[in-house]
Amino acid sequence: MVDPLYVLAIAILSTLYTGLQIFRQFRELSTGREIIPRQYVGRIEFFGDQIVAYLLISAASSAIPLTNRMREGSNNIFTDSSASAISMTFFAFFVLALSSIISGYKLSYQSYI
Repeated sequence: MVDPLYVLAIAILSTLYTGLQIFRQFRELSTGREIIPRQYVGRIEFFGDQIVAYLLISAASSAIPLTNRMREGSNNIFTDSSASAISMTFFAFFVLALSSIISGYKLSYQSYI
């Protein structure tokens, strides 16, 4: 049986990662200065997107059996909310997978000299 705290912890971690990325990009746009040197940003984005996407798909796939088992007992607003949260997690995974592809593309054209 999966621990619901695992799913919650992954949701919190992915939200924090996304929030930090938004803060970094907003700060760079508003001040015109880079917080992290450009040669490291591509790698951090690529690997961060990969790790968070894996954690999201892992959390969603581990929550499905628990939700299905709960639906066998009773189908109520909690199980409906759980199913919608799982679908939103899959959507977040696909968005992060797309972001990872874009980060990988940018990383492949980055100059290392």
